[in-house]
Amino acid sequence: MPAYVIVEIEVLDPEAYARYMPLAPPAVAAHGGRYLARGGKTDLLEGDTPPARIALIEFPSIERAREWWESDQYKAAREVRRNAARARMVAVQGV
Repeated sequence: MPAYVIVEIEVLDPEAYARYMPLAPPAVAAHGGRYLARGGKTDLLEGDTPPARIALIEFPSIERAREWWESDQYKAAREVRRNAARARMVAVQGV
């Protein structure tokens, strides 16, 4: 059953974040994931504050999503991102 990782990102340092951007996709692909949305235009439909940036990643399963997040390859990317942005991520099992 597929799973989706939903990421809300607030970029604090665009120059540092630019170093993160090429690191994440290879880690996602290595775990069977693919981006469905990555930083495109958003339109707030409900709520108070629109997120600054959204990414939506599909994985074959919630277990593969967790493997990606815990992988050494993504840990290295995540360390670069942590110095450049605030993020909130959630994995949700699909139907």
